[in-house]
Amino acid sequence: MFRNEKRMTIIYWLILGILLFLSVYLLVKTFPYYAVVFAFLWKLLTPFLIACLIAYLLYPVIEKLHQYNIPRGLAILFIYLLFFGGVGYLVYRVYPALVQQLRDLTDNFPVFVQTYQSIIYSLYEYTSFMPETVHDKMDEFFIGLESSLNQILFKLLSGFTRIFDMIITITVIPVLVFYFLKDFDKIKTSINRFIPKKYREKTSKMIHAIDDSLGDYIRGQLIVCVFVGLTALILFKFLKLEYALLLAIIMGITNIIPYFGPIIGAIPAIVISFTTTNSIKMVIFVSIGIFVIQVIEGNLLSPYIVGKSVAIHPVAIIFVLLLGGQLFGVIGMILAVPVLSIIKVVMNHILAFPARR
Repeated sequence: MFRNEKRMTIIYWLILGILLFLSVYLLVKTFPYYAVVFAFLWKLLTPFLIACLIAYLLYPVIEKLHQYNIPRGLAILFIYLLFFGGVGYLVYRVYPALVQQLRDLTDNFPVFVQTYQSIIYSLYEYTSFMPETVHDKMDEFFIGLESSLNQILFKLLSGFTRIFDMIITITVIPVLVFYFLKDFDKIKTSINRFIPKKYREKTSKMIHAIDDSLGDYIRGQLIVCVFVGLTALILFKFLKLEYALLLAIIMGITNIIPYFGPIIGAIPAIVISFTTTNSIKMVIFVSIGIFVIQVIEGNLLSPYIVGKSVAIHPVAIIFVLLLGGQLFGVIGMILAVPVLSIIKVVMNHILAFPARR
């Protein structure tokens, strides 16, 4: 009897896994047909999603202050002003320099291409013994790379210069965050009403488990990314590397991606260091500096700040990172681990529910 139940459970989850895989496959294949709808929904919901994330990250700090007999309203106001005041000042100081560096990089892109072409010609001379088809493949690769880099720079620049859309988003987010923080308990109660009474306790435990698994991970990763970005900026400024601010921001953002993030973030810095200086010595200094930063981050900061809050096997993490990258690019890689962590907690609770009956 138990063997039959176990067999049926395995068959059930196998069928569910196949159906899930087919659903994802169909979504990817039919994406061009509903891409416009998703783009509209993404643009509409982006301020709400960002505000939810900020409120989620700030709420534990407010609760901590409230434990020290500070009124909740005063704690919300203090953290709210501190956070958005700091962010506003940072944007005021960083945004113009970042846009200027992006424009400068876009303007100098043809010069960089010429530099790389000379490197490629040298590479052809060293590989002249290879068949012509190999050189043709190399041409296709470098042409595709140049086109992709040009498109990325154009998208970044156009994204940073969409002033009207950014003003609306920047104006709406602080208001949403304030109301999310102020009415957090009311929102939680309202959502709770839509959950049937017999599932409320189990759902509450599942949400708390997700928070325990994900909350510390996200907050820790953000702290580590800020450290990597700041130390990289100091390093690049010390080495007098061009586009230091842009490269440091790229390193900080990509560092949130496990395993691949440091490599993705290091490539632009190394490429720019060689292109702008044409010096192997500069490339070596930049590479050593990045390596030291990543050693400190990987061996000292991450184990203590991030810890092992997301207890997922490295093979599973690498798989979802590759899947997320294939489906949604860098954004998919950034969101892959948090989404996998949520799925893991949900599945564990779903599997545990029947056993408790």
